[in-house]
Amino acid sequence: MNLIAAVDENWGIGRDGKLLVSIPKDMKLFHEMTMGKVVVMGRKTLAGLPGGIPLAGRTNLVLTSNPHAKIRSAAVAHSLEEALEQLKAYRDEDVFIIGGESIYRQFLPYCRTAHITKIHQAFEADAFFPDLDKLEGWHIKADSEEQTYFDLEYHFLRYER
Repeated sequence: MNLIAAVDENWGIGRDGKLLVSIPKDMKLFHEMTMGKVVVMGRKTLAGLPGGIPLAGRTNLVLTSNPHAKIRSAAVAHSLEEALEQLKAYRDEDVFIIGGESIYRQFLPYCRTAHITKIHQAFEADAFFPDLDKLEGWHIKADSEEQTYFDLEYHFLRYER
C-alpha cells in the first residue's frame, strides 16, 4: 500500500481540518497517482474534500467509528481490521492512504511506499504525518529537483521500506 501526503518541515499536514497550503503541481500529482485507484481516508478528510463528497474516478473507502454512517459513492469501514479486509480485493500498489493523521498512523505498518511532497517551510499545524526520517526502515528512494510555487520551495520524495 501507498501513503500520499504534502508535509511541511515539521511533518505538519493540516490545521483546523484543512490542508496547510494548496500547491497546483502537488494537486496534479495527487490526481494523476490516485486516478483509477483506491483511496482510503477518515471521515474528517472526506468532510474536507470539495463538497464533502468522495473523489471521482477512484474507489473511495472511508474509515469512521460511526456505526450508522452511509456515504454515497464510497465504501465504509468501522475499524482498521474491517478496512484491511475490504482492501484484500485490491492490489496493494493500487491502494493510497490519503489521511488524516490517525488514518496515516493506523495504516503506516501496512504500507511500503510513501509519496511525500516536502514543503520547505514551517506552518502552524495541528495534524501531523509520521516523521519518516526518524522511523527505522524508511529511506528516500527518489527525490525531484527543487520545485517552487510563489515563495514556497518543495520537493517530491518517494520513501520506501
